[in-house]
Amino acid sequence: MTTIGVGTQTAEQALASLNDMTTTLTPIQPQELLARIAKAQSYMQANNIDAIYLNAGTNLTYFTGMKWYASERMVGAILPAKGKVQYIAPFFEIGSLNGFKIIDGPIHGWQEHQNPYILFVEVLKQLGIADTATIGIDESAQFFIFDGINKAQTGLTLINAQAVTAQCRMHKSANELALMQAAMDMTLAVHQATASMLYAGITTTQVEEFIKQAHQKVGAPGSYFCIVLFGVATSFPHGVKDPQTLRPGDMVLIDTGCKVHDYLSDITRTYVFGEPTARQKQFWNNEKAAQLAAFNAAQIGEPCEAVDAAARQYLSTQGLGPEYQTPGCPHRTGHGIGLDIHEWPYLVGGNQTPLATGMCFSNEPMLVIPDEFGIRLEDHFYMTDQGPRWFTQPSQSIENPFGL
Repeated sequence: MTTIGVGTQTAEQALASLNDMTTTLTPIQPQELLARIAKAQSYMQANNIDAIYLNAGTNLTYFTGMKWYASERMVGAILPAKGKVQYIAPFFEIGSLNGFKIIDGPIHGWQEHQNPYILFVEVLKQLGIADTATIGIDESAQFFIFDGINKAQTGLTLINAQAVTAQCRMHKSANELALMQAAMDMTLAVHQATASMLYAGITTTQVEEFIKQAHQKVGAPGSYFCIVLFGVATSFPHGVKDPQTLRPGDMVLIDTGCKVHDYLSDITRTYVFGEPTARQKQFWNNEKAAQLAAFNAAQIGEPCEAVDAAARQYLSTQGLGPEYQTPGCPHRTGHGIGLDIHEWPYLVGGNQTPLATGMCFSNEPMLVIPDEFGIRLEDHFYMTDQGPRWFTQPSQSIENPFGL
């Protein structure tokens, strides 16, 4: 039986079936940003952290709404345990940054010949923060920023700001969940359209281009990332350097996502172009069962590692593994997602973080059968007070992956 929904129409027809899915969405509003700052400051006060530095990137965006890119120049903000956000940037960027500013606070500028790290320490003093204070440094900041601050200070205790940033970011609000739900729905629609336009001889490069156009059709800027693999290449989780050409009987693995008002989707579908063999069907069913075992293990208060363990325990009953060995699942079962495609917490052995309401995860215990094929079924779920809830329903079967 040929896989249902695969190779049924042209690329033009597939694109025509898609519509903008973003027209009713609302980005995160200033009042939510202020609530995030208040939550961070409460945590900092309770844990004797006097301030944290937020580097240009997703941490700066999460707390202030300001969108700026990390570069060789220091651009960021000091979030004190009490008081207003203080921005730090090159003088010549202040005009641009004012245009991106959502949360009020002064921008302290440094000229190109000046040391921004000395300015950083001076701003702390202006805030009345003692020379012996504890300051968290953005975990995503480049080493040269930490090194520069460390050399400019005398007596400060510098720690990883992840204690604050992760504490806030890994618990998603209803508004965040709504944006992520939209992004997931969009990417799932793109997956279905992509499967429908496959044909023998199409290249992975051509499919990637179609997925970009399809994401644009549903309202995203394009694909945030895209992995398309055929045949043996599917056994390499994150791809190979050379494009492939689709042949009948090939396993097809597509992993892609988009961004909607800064929040991300990330879905993988694996199916066969043509009629699945008994061996392909066997391992596909093992993958689906492992994904379900992980989902069922995700209960409030359980450690993250229990979700990973549940998938591996099932796979071991099928003679796969053990642990992270192949044939089997060579990587963690899942990752957090939000403003970053991979963020805290992670579903992996050794992670004792308790599952809590608002946490979001990928569920993708990929099977790798070396030199043959790989199968990754990836959907995301979020934790509610009652347990896990899917953003998107898992793939139905290898014969009918989209439940058509």
